[in-house]
Amino acid sequence: MTIGPVDSSRVPRFAGPATFARLPRLDQVERADVAVVGVPFDSGVSYRPGARFGPAAVREASRLLRPYHPGLDVSPFERVQVADAGDIAANPFDIGAAIEAIEEAAGSIDARLVTIGGDHTIALPLLRAAARKHGPLAVLHFDAHLDTWDTYFGAEYTHGTPFRRAVEEGLVDTEALSHVGTRGPLYGKKDLEDDRRLGFGILTAADVLRRGLDEVIDVLRQRIGGRPLYVSVDIDVLDPAHAPGTGTPEAGGLTSRELLEILRGLAGCDLIGADVVEVAPAYDHAEITSVAASHVAYDLVSLLALRQEKQT
Repeated sequence: MTIGPVDSSRVPRFAGPATFARLPRLDQVERADVAVVGVPFDSGVSYRPGARFGPAAVREASRLLRPYHPGLDVSPFERVQVADAGDIAANPFDIGAAIEAIEEAAGSIDARLVTIGGDHTIALPLLRAAARKHGPLAVLHFDAHLDTWDTYFGAEYTHGTPFRRAVEEGLVDTEALSHVGTRGPLYGKKDLEDDRRLGFGILTAADVLRRGLDEVIDVLRQRIGGRPLYVSVDIDVLDPAHAPGTGTPEAGGLTSRELLEILRGLAGCDLIGADVVEVAPAYDHAEITSVAASHVAYDLVSLLALRQEKQT
């Protein structure tokens, strides 16, 4: 028997501690198949800070989630044990030390992780921990930006560089890398050339609009194949109308509906972990961004629950 979320028909949603989806803490269960963990770290940002408050904001917004997912026809908290693993403490003054701490902590949790950031720097140590368990990974990266730049102000580890470092370190399968939702100005055409050289395929926000969701999902599934898959979602993949509370907003993004439908199209893929990053609640209004991020995390948990159930 699994321990599920607090019953909202007996305890109001606005009462009690804000664990993700009102789930039990990791120390309240014997084991967990899927764990939601926060990483309140934003020392790698290049523009607006504030994503260190993202995990708390997403947990608060997740009070509205319910235990049955009709889009995937799954009750994720009944099928497998899901728990909230709390936050990973990361040094806000030393990015290198923070990356090491995140990698170590993520590797020590014996469950498949959905991580709530924090800025996108955290994807690198999460990929390191996942690749150590599963080998080179397929990566599906939802973002307005490429995040494959080399350095910022001479720094190799920032929220704009994690996927270049991941390729250089051999953490990923370069035949199975995809960006979705990219848009906006770049520093130069070389950005795209470098990105292709690293192995990424790109489906821009305009591609999603013009080609349609079914074709986009088919392209992504073909590229992923049967490889172990890691999904990284920068909430700025959404248009600022759907996610104003983020550090580097760009006009012309996906709707929350489009993002959720693409995620649901991954059912059956070998998803092994995921993150949702760059929620900066200080720039949010009426929890718009936090609500969107909580639903993205819920869909990722549901996909992991479906996959875990099939494997057991």
